[in-house]
Amino acid sequence: MEEIKDFELTPELFEPLEESEKNAEKIAYESKTYFQDAWARFKKNKLALIGLCFLAVMVICCVVIPMVSPYTYDGQNMAIASQNPTLAHPMGTDRFGRDILVRVMCGGRISLSVGVIAATIALVVGVVYGGIAGYVGGKVDMVMMRIVDCMYSIPDTLYVILIVVVFEPSMFSILLGISISSWMGMSRQVRTQVMTLKEQEFSLAAFVLGASSKRILFKHLIINSMGPIIVQFTMLVPSAIFSEATLGYLGIGLSVPQASWGTLANDAKGLVATRPLECMWPILAICLTMLALNFIGDGLGDALDPKKK
Repeated sequence: MEEIKDFELTPELFEPLEESEKNAEKIAYESKTYFQDAWARFKKNKLALIGLCFLAVMVICCVVIPMVSPYTYDGQNMAIASQNPTLAHPMGTDRFGRDILVRVMCGGRISLSVGVIAATIALVVGVVYGGIAGYVGGKVDMVMMRIVDCMYSIPDTLYVILIVVVFEPSMFSILLGISISSWMGMSRQVRTQVMTLKEQEFSLAAFVLGASSKRILFKHLIINSMGPIIVQFTMLVPSAIFSEATLGYLGIGLSVPQASWGTLANDAKGLVATRPLECMWPILAICLTMLALNFIGDGLGDALDPKKK
């Protein structure tokens, strides 16, 4: 007590500290949001970054080249039929004198559009269906998942082929067939995530504070499951592209003169022995695009995983 009594407040105790003393115990760490941190980790994955750059270049080429090229995807010129690659025609021409580069880029528009749209539809349906099943649980979950199991027992390709045959080959029928066969995996993924997260403290706190079931599901549980959902979405896109290409190669895809990568490969498959390059271009575009999307999916899986932060 005597020491405390002897302690005197002097003006020197209230003098401002120098800047070096202020920051002596400061933790030098840049504040980042979740997505900023995920982007920083994504950039460290070289293969994922290469895949993203390739996909961006492919999309730009598919949009720009048909617009600036003097040739059209269905313009025929028998005088230059079956030409090898030249400066005027970097990928050559087909047996009808159509520029292969323009046709491949136009085919990319269709294939990429089918992949993204079908994956988006599957994403929306799968997230809603799986989220409701996982959150409600009980008998509702059991019935909903048994429906998914029954649908899983039928091969995906069979769904697509049956719908395309019934509704005639068109963009609508292809999207419908691919979407119906793609949402089931997404619903299972979301269901698992929701069932895990709904027992967490933040979910129970929202319930105690009076939040509605709809708000808890979509504002808390689904949002916190976006990492795996985005990764699953990037895997759905190449799967949808491959399904569309398979239909085109089997001859039940889009009708002539529309050209997707699958239909281009189907048109050129009879020329493999004599003109292998003509068949190689659309197949190469499919392979490289799917490879790039898989690299992006792997990179996002690592970047969005909070355990790897």
